[in-house]
Amino acid sequence: MSTNPSQRALELFSQNYNCAQSVYAASAIGTGLSETQRLAQAAPFGGGVARQGEICGALTGALMALGEFHTEALTADRAATQALLYARAQQLIEAFRKAHGAVTCRELTGCSLSAEAGHRAFKETGVREKVCVKLVAFAAEQVTKQMAEVSSQK
Repeated sequence: MSTNPSQRALELFSQNYNCAQSVYAASAIGTGLSETQRLAQAAPFGGGVARQGEICGALTGALMALGEFHTEALTADRAATQALLYARAQQLIEAFRKAHGAVTCRELTGCSLSAEAGHRAFKETGVREKVCVKLVAFAAEQVTKQMAEVSSQK
């Protein structure tokens, strides 16, 4: 098992965990919940939230990790921390959008996963391997980088 969050996210993704599960479980290491708990919590968010094609699951997993990372601070000064958390989340979303041109699953994959034909096309054309692997690695790397920057400022 890798200790590098981006590599661990790819390991989980290769074990057929969805994009949200892979990023969240790998990126929130040491923040409170176990990997098993994080895998369970992020399960509904793959495929753009339950295969609805909305916000990319990899990005959702990264945002969940960011939120968990800030849990302790939220109990101290909730308003200030919430504003800071929103700003960091917006930075993460914009970095993702800039790197990939979109943030929704349907735009990134070109598939409508909520329909059987779209799900079949997703599998048959190898979108998971061609597109999603890169998104998982990027999201895990970006959120880990952001959390490291915050930790170094403490």
